[in-house]
Amino acid sequence: MSLLRFKMVDAAINHTAVPVEAPEGRPSDYFGEKVFGRDAMRKYLNKATYDALVDTMENGTPLTREVADSIAAGMRQWALEHGADHYTHWFQPLTGGTAEKHDAFAEPDGCGGVLEEFSGKLLVQQEPDASSFPNGGIRNTFEARGYSAWDPASPAFIVDTTLCIPTVFISYTGEALDYKVPLLRSINAVDRAATEVCRYFDKNVQKVYSYLGWEQEYFLVDESLWAVRPDLMLTGRTLMGHESAKNQQLEDHYFGAIPTRVMAFMKELEYECLKLGIPVKTRHNEVAPNQYELAPVYEEANLANDHNQLLMTIMDKIARRHKFRVLLHEKPFKGINGSGKHNNWSLGTDTGVNLLGPGRTASENLQFITFLVNVISAVHKHNGLLKASVMSATNDHRLGANEAPPAIISSFLGTQVSAVLDKLAASSGDDAIRFDAKNVFKMSGISHIPTLLLDNTDRNRTSPFAFTGNRFEFRAVGSSDNCAEAMIVLNTAVAHELTAFKAAVDARIEAGMKKEKAIYEVLKAMIEACKPIRFDGNGYSDAWRIEAVRRGLDCETSTPLVFDRYLDEETLAMFGEMGVFSKVELEARTEVKWETYVKKIQIEGRVLGDLAMNHIVPIASKYEAMLLDKVYKMAQLPGLNAESDIALIKRIQRHTAEIQRLTGRMIDARKVANRIEEMRAKAIAYHDTVAVCFDQIRRHIDKLEEIVDDQIWPLPKYRELLFLR
Repeated sequence: MSLLRFKMVDAAINHTAVPVEAPEGRPSDYFGEKVFGRDAMRKYLNKATYDALVDTMENGTPLTREVADSIAAGMRQWALEHGADHYTHWFQPLTGGTAEKHDAFAEPDGCGGVLEEFSGKLLVQQEPDASSFPNGGIRNTFEARGYSAWDPASPAFIVDTTLCIPTVFISYTGEALDYKVPLLRSINAVDRAATEVCRYFDKNVQKVYSYLGWEQEYFLVDESLWAVRPDLMLTGRTLMGHESAKNQQLEDHYFGAIPTRVMAFMKELEYECLKLGIPVKTRHNEVAPNQYELAPVYEEANLANDHNQLLMTIMDKIARRHKFRVLLHEKPFKGINGSGKHNNWSLGTDTGVNLLGPGRTASENLQFITFLVNVISAVHKHNGLLKASVMSATNDHRLGANEAPPAIISSFLGTQVSAVLDKLAASSGDDAIRFDAKNVFKMSGISHIPTLLLDNTDRNRTSPFAFTGNRFEFRAVGSSDNCAEAMIVLNTAVAHELTAFKAAVDARIEAGMKKEKAIYEVLKAMIEACKPIRFDGNGYSDAWRIEAVRRGLDCETSTPLVFDRYLDEETLAMFGEMGVFSKVELEARTEVKWETYVKKIQIEGRVLGDLAMNHIVPIASKYEAMLLDKVYKMAQLPGLNAESDIALIKRIQRHTAEIQRLTGRMIDARKVANRIEEMRAKAIAYHDTVAVCFDQIRRHIDKLEEIVDDQIWPLPKYRELLFLR
């Protein structure tokens, strides 16, 4: 191998696990110690201030200026005692990451010294420079003003020596420029709609919470090898590289013993997570070599999403300490599984009821069926939009790749639950619903639901939206995604469906029908209407693709075209009616999606072109010249046969010629696409004429990797990237 590659591989082999300082005490002793949670609030705030803040957190009651000042004083004191010297409004712009601008607590006191200051005004609102964040045309570049405003529902926390205050980010004219604002709106929308429906069954319900449990998959690669792979450094994935002879085919990595060096990284990551209040629970090897997963306990969706964004940031920091690099790209390596971020989603009431869990009485089971059917119906009506919420230039490589959910949204319920719904849809009259002597209703087909679900919680891993006993698992979300995007669409669609459901039921009740009978009649029609979204078979099969078309599901696979779903009339109407997005906000966000897609494909094209022409072709030509010299010298000696060497030279020449031709074609296509001003058309051009060249170029490079002398091949190979510890 090349000298540089040899040094990097040798460095990777000889890396040892970085010692981790063992935390003092048990996790319960240090959990949340870097969070200004309720325990810290009680200690650093007076009772009146504490009660006012809790009221704001739970009920959205506005804070007075005096209360805000009192909170800021207590938060400042807590932060200073925990080593903080700066504060920042921590928000989630449309870049997909997080943003922060640090300000010092220290302020000149006018006497040659400084004082630590932090007022309620600084806590509640700031004015960061908004000029360089994606906005989709909502504001002009020369108009930099934007506002970040405190989200009291998500507690402040300390990273290193900075107090981080979770905030929303809006434009000067009030439009959302982040993920948190619409997520909070969608949470409020589903709360309002679900609470109204819950009161059919329990008048005591005052609030419904949206819960999220994410599962974060990721790869680890040695930092020294990552540093000599420009494609990994700049795009997050390998744009070339022949498969290793051994990859995941033996299935020996999945749930296997965690390597020592990786375990050291995981332990430090978990320690930091727990101190930041992230309730991490599960860790294990995933299917592919060097692939792992981390998952926490369920939390309220807003907090869970903040925690996932925070996790992705600290993962990177801690990985570097252990001489690793974290890869969150959905498909960093060809030929092995990619990474997702499964979003386990459910709804629960303030009375402690999981609305997607079966009950013990007919009424509880009718409530369960009501919410189950409304969710399925929402997914059916907006299956294209749900797909748009998880599509991206990076997740495009994973969806439909026969190791992840297909690019067609369907819902797995399991044969027994499906049978219950089919029985309800087919039943009629008094056989379906009746009342006993005490006027307590009975409903055929649902009394045995708890029993059947005990043995019906298996999951279909080819299903993008699977019911798993007491929740739905949205498996199509990408590992690098902000969970909020999928949760916004799901919450809003369900809220919209529940609102329509209640209107239909109320109309029947007003016409004189008993409540339970009215609910049954509406559910029956909904079950029949949303039947096309239910699919319990193999989502990877060609037969399903054909069947999905017949069922009228959205089967579009072009990412730029899928983004159109955000601007469909029914989408605009739904988001508008639920108060989650205005038309202007949706148009802007879709523009950002097209622009981001273009930029990511553009970067990949530039990196691939550079590697192909400045690394691969010269090395292949060098090896070709060595073979030509060998053939020439062999010709000087009688009796030597150089036919195999000549054939090899021809193969190298053919592959290098094709690389040069295809790279030139890709560059020309990129130049044409760059002249297109309208962003949607540009994204389509990049998809149709630029990205299609990538695999064609890669095919020839990977063939050369098999031919060219390993001693001069310039890039670390898959066997080196995936199997070193």
